[in-house]
Amino acid sequence: MEMDRRDFLRKMSSAAALAGSASVLEQNGGIALSQSSHSIGMPATSQLESLRAQFPVLGQRVNGHPLAYLDSAATTQRPRAVIDVLANFYVHDNANPAKSLHMLARRSATLYENARSTVARFLNARGPEEVVWTRGTTEALNLVASSWGGANLHAGDEIVVTVSEHYSALVPWQIAARRANARVRILDVEDDGRLRLDQLDTLLSERTKLVAFPHVSNVLGLINPVKEICDRAHRAGALVVVDGAQSIPHFPVDVQQLGCDFFAFSAHKMLGPMGTGVLWARREILESMPPYQAGSNMAHDVDLESKSTHFAEGAWKFEAGTPNVPGPVGLAAAIEFLESLGRKDLWLREQELTRHALSAFKEQKGLRILGPTEPNNRISVFSFVIEKRDALDIVKALDTMGIAVRGGDLAALPLLKRMGVSGAVRASCYAYTTTEEVDLLLATLQKERRGLS
Repeated sequence: MEMDRRDFLRKMSSAAALAGSASVLEQNGGIALSQSSHSIGMPATSQLESLRAQFPVLGQRVNGHPLAYLDSAATTQRPRAVIDVLANFYVHDNANPAKSLHMLARRSATLYENARSTVARFLNARGPEEVVWTRGTTEALNLVASSWGGANLHAGDEIVVTVSEHYSALVPWQIAARRANARVRILDVEDDGRLRLDQLDTLLSERTKLVAFPHVSNVLGLINPVKEICDRAHRAGALVVVDGAQSIPHFPVDVQQLGCDFFAFSAHKMLGPMGTGVLWARREILESMPPYQAGSNMAHDVDLESKSTHFAEGAWKFEAGTPNVPGPVGLAAAIEFLESLGRKDLWLREQELTRHALSAFKEQKGLRILGPTEPNNRISVFSFVIEKRDALDIVKALDTMGIAVRGGDLAALPLLKRMGVSGAVRASCYAYTTTEEVDLLLATLQKERRGLS
């Protein structure tokens, strides 16, 4: 029965993506690249349509216009394979997981732990005991700040964070530092948004306990050199926590190769369900951390004498209460769907899309792209401002045309202020994004700027 369930997950998460084609992104053994200005770096039109057809939400109309979804950095859409796996769990396997109880409980437990193993393989973790289920990147980072920070930060200690942090990666450390009477030190960025690595060694000291930074900026889409930062932090005796929410959806991540101590990401940013995330941490660090919260499943042999309570080991110590079983099961399906598309091919195609978009953005008068306009070391996330226009007004105007983007402070006001603005519009792409959608965005912005919309 357990093997049947694993086979079901694998088939459901890949069959839809591969229907009618040996690979959505491959043709004649390689990536299908068209020379058309509207399909640079994209698979043949029929193949891209086949991929997009797996995402039901993309077929709708908004305000009478076909939906152009350019908000994937906030949340990606879900393919039918993931939706069906979630529905199947509730139809057939819904039960609190338990390995030694009734049939549904056993099946639920098997699916839950198989999903943990899938994530461990996906990250190249040393084992599933290093994978903690959370509600998302936000909770994962709060877990580290509360549990590890509460046990290890003391008066006078220092935490190094960057000015480019998302609120979820900045505020938890501000709170942890305040509680411990520790100090948060800020690593600045260049005028183009790249980290001032020349400042890092100056900020690191014998009092530095931890360095926190994003693998990829959620505003600028810039990829930071994780391995280099980890090596320098470790030489100073500090641990490293990496916010991987924007990186892992776009290219493979090997936590052992990166050399970090903690890595957090969310399912909903990589085709999976909302309310599900992962904290990866080295096993020996997890063992040294106190529980984040307490309750059933992580506490055993409980008696009225609290000192007799036995806590679960590894990742399971941090998972109190009834778990969100379909969340991890859906994430596992999303991983297998994503891998079935060929991650190397997806990354190469995204680089072509990034080049196309940046080239087109640079031609827009009165529009300023935040960050560098060269495509090197960045993903397809584009934040911009238009002179004399409020970011939210632009978002609303685009919405009337069926174009979905995000705007405001993007949960990164310190970075925006460093770039000289207080709000911006962000358009973000993913595997299902077409160059036509990017071109439509730019054409609509041009009309809007001229007051013709």
